[in-house]
Amino acid sequence: MKNKKFITLGFASVTLAMGLFFSSTLAAESSVKNTEASRLESLAKFTKVISIVEQYNVDDVTIEELMDKALDGMMKNLDAHSNYLTKKDYKRLKVQTSGEFGGLGITVGMKNGALTVIAPIDGTPADKAGLKSGDIILKIDKKSTIGMTIDEAVSLMRGKVGAPIDVTIVRKGENKPIVVHIVRGIITIESVYAKVINDNTLYIRVASFDKKVAGDVATEINKRKASTKGIILDLRNNPGGLLDQAVNLVDLFVDEGKIVSQKGRNKSDDRTYSASSRNTITTVPLVVLINGGSASASEIVSGALQDHKRAVLVGENTFGKGSVQVVLPITKDEAIKLTIARYYLPSGRTIQAVGVKPDIAVTAGEIKTHKNEFSIKEADLKQHLEEELEKVDGKKESIKADSKDKKDIITPEMLNKDIQLKEAVDIIKALAIIKG
Repeated sequence: MKNKKFITLGFASVTLAMGLFFSSTLAAESSVKNTEASRLESLAKFTKVISIVEQYNVDDVTIEELMDKALDGMMKNLDAHSNYLTKKDYKRLKVQTSGEFGGLGITVGMKNGALTVIAPIDGTPADKAGLKSGDIILKIDKKSTIGMTIDEAVSLMRGKVGAPIDVTIVRKGENKPIVVHIVRGIITIESVYAKVINDNTLYIRVASFDKKVAGDVATEINKRKASTKGIILDLRNNPGGLLDQAVNLVDLFVDEGKIVSQKGRNKSDDRTYSASSRNTITTVPLVVLINGGSASASEIVSGALQDHKRAVLVGENTFGKGSVQVVLPITKDEAIKLTIARYYLPSGRTIQAVGVKPDIAVTAGEIKTHKNEFSIKEADLKQHLEEELEKVDGKKESIKADSKDKKDIITPEMLNKDIQLKEAVDIIKALAIIKG
């Protein structure tokens, strides 16, 4: 009887389990059917609205125009970096990625709903005209930027080389808008250049992340490796670029561990990039300069080096763009630019809308100096002791002529005009002393 009872209970349990299985299966099928019905209802609603607008709108609008407007509105409302690219937009994007085009030389983005200059590119018309990171663009010529997409703004700013344009901006600290007159030029970017400070500190400026950045930086480091006691990596006003170059640049300084990861809605979009000791070429003290114009790839570099405690970050909080976009063609001549993932630094923190904070905050500016004409030193005293060389040779030590190209040297006068760079140099000196 006991066995019979056990068998009966077991059968009841199986029956209950089977009931739950069929119930969950039916629930899943019902959910799929409801989702499909909802999709069909939504598509029917969309089609109905398109039909009504096409038929009754005060102005004659074609179905093609309505679809373009609908797609543009949908993509624009996803996030600040997603866009629908018409035939004209897609062609313009291809021209931009080719590396040379006519324009101003600035990277722009949406910040709090306003068209904002992320960074002017070194040596371009915008840079020479005085546009700065953080400037809010109110008008392009006479067209207001309110409600304008990034691609629309870029389209207006690009144009024939030599053609003038007026950009009206709002700048922090200024009481009224400023009109900046710029003449469009051919935009070609020299991404990496290097200079020497005090004979033993290597200054490397990275203006943007093109396909040669990591290799060019490695070349500059290896060229002066024997005499370099510290490196200053300047990523200020660097709007970003290629992810692989950001990863490879960090790999020059870090020998192991995670550099950056990206996580999306789909697991197939997830990636993790790590450092390898075989790619590391230097262990000297490192300082990275950042500011509000440092975005995307430059935030990955500075943030990863900070997380690995490999560099001291000096300057101001970065822009805060930590998302991944891909361009997906939908026809032969049209495409969408869609945000598919977010970046995460080695510690797991996000860059998006937060940015990277410097270890030592220093605002941009000059060092104010003045010479004290009334100070008295030993050399001014009437019976001062002679210098050792003057006693022996009867003459003062002559300053050796510098054989280096002056273009490759940053002088003390130049440092006084850039307080952030001056701070970086002082930190390198301190780190070199500690390291011995």
